[in-house]
Amino acid sequence: MEGMKGMDMGHEIVIPKGALYTKADVEFMQGMIAHHAQAVVMSRMAKSHGANPQVLRLSAKIDQSQVPEIHIMQDWLKRNKQFAPDTSSWRHMTMAGMLTPEQMKELEAAKGVDFDRAYLEYMIQHHVGALKMVEDLFASPLAGQEVDVNVFANDVVTVQTAEIGIMQKLLTQLAK
Repeated sequence: MEGMKGMDMGHEIVIPKGALYTKADVEFMQGMIAHHAQAVVMSRMAKSHGANPQVLRLSAKIDQSQVPEIHIMQDWLKRNKQFAPDTSSWRHMTMAGMLTPEQMKELEAAKGVDFDRAYLEYMIQHHVGALKMVEDLFASPLAGQEVDVNVFANDVVTVQTAEIGIMQKLLTQLAK
């Protein structure tokens, strides 16, 4: 899938004859595990970094929604006899929207309102990247047609588009 680096995890993707999914579907699910895992790490910083109550609620919601989605993606990959990355995969896979090591260090160092601002800006960047991953998936021939991949990808668009709107609103409130 275009835009993903580090996808060669030493596991060749073989699509069985007659499968309803494509290589792009497998790469999307593998990549989105790493993408979600980084969002969970980012979100779990909020409490110890003095985030305001609204950012705390949003970060908890992202954490609580993305952890089960990681399990759904891992289960889908295993069910289809594909390699299922673990949640440490974000450390060696990069794709659209993911924070660089430098950005992660900046977020880790921030406290209070500086954390709120960095978290919101970086999570918007992160979510925009996830939307790009879905766009790339659906642009790939025959990809995104298998029902579980299709439903999951469309849920990512719906939820993360709404969360981007919430984060943009919270950012404007911080500026006041």
